[in-house]
Amino acid sequence: MSTITVSGHRVTVSHADKTLYPDAGVTKGDVVGYYRTVADAMVPRVRGRPLTLKRFPDGIDGEGWFQKRAAEYFPDWLRVESIPQRGDGSSSLNYAICDDAATLVYLANQASLEFHIWTSTVDNLFHPDLLVLDLDPPPGVELATLRNATRRTRDLFRDIGLTPYLQATGGSGYHVVAPLDCSADFDTVRELAGSIGQYLATRHPDRLTTAHRKDDRGDRIFLDANRNGYAQTFIAPYSLRSRAGATAATPLGWSELDAAAPGDHTIRTVPKRLARTSDPWQDMHRHAATARSVRQRLDEHA
Repeated sequence: MSTITVSGHRVTVSHADKTLYPDAGVTKGDVVGYYRTVADAMVPRVRGRPLTLKRFPDGIDGEGWFQKRAAEYFPDWLRVESIPQRGDGSSSLNYAICDDAATLVYLANQASLEFHIWTSTVDNLFHPDLLVLDLDPPPGVELATLRNATRRTRDLFRDIGLTPYLQATGGSGYHVVAPLDCSADFDTVRELAGSIGQYLATRHPDRLTTAHRKDDRGDRIFLDANRNGYAQTFIAPYSLRSRAGATAATPLGWSELDAAAPGDHTIRTVPKRLARTSDPWQDMHRHAATARSVRQRLDEHA
């Protein structure tokens, strides 16, 4: 065991030599070190948002699980908030909130490989400040086809008054994300995101689909708007993925779309990337849109 001081808090790192990614030779100590390194870029993207953790104490080849409820043994300095399970304000659950690097490092030491975040913050829980469209390709789709669909999504976002931001998910697809001004509730934003996906799928039915059942999608890219519902999540920027190679979700500039596949960036490359370039999402919320005006422009566009 070793103890490090992060953000004024002492964090004990245990079993640092345990291998969590056997194929890549990545240890728990490497994972903790990664999150400590990327904290300056990652914490602003997750701050104030309820977290769902995906933990793998025995590595990605072992059993993993999603954890919403904050553990009772979490230290007193780690922020925990009681969050209603549903939008009607019914039964609540205590969620961990990551507001600083110490929390990120502490949770990484709990073998939390993946961090999934809400599209709203605790301060305005029922009004999302992000809209997310997840482009999820089936196996076998050519990367050029996926990139073309991502560009079409970007262009529509811009046409209807959204400012689109790009994330390589560290998996098989991309996220197109836009900031909102919190004036609309979850039902409104979810319906808007679904309508955007449907607009695109209707105009490119051979390539895109909004079908929820995998059997109905065929070889088309799924435009997933489901992450915009209350208590739904998407993978946090700079979060590792529980995949071979220790890939990482990575915000990209649009000029980088043709240079980076969804799973290109890893625990090894992201720190080097951040050392030479700023976070492409850092000024995102200066461009927050109003869902109502976006809805009007989408209707006019149709």
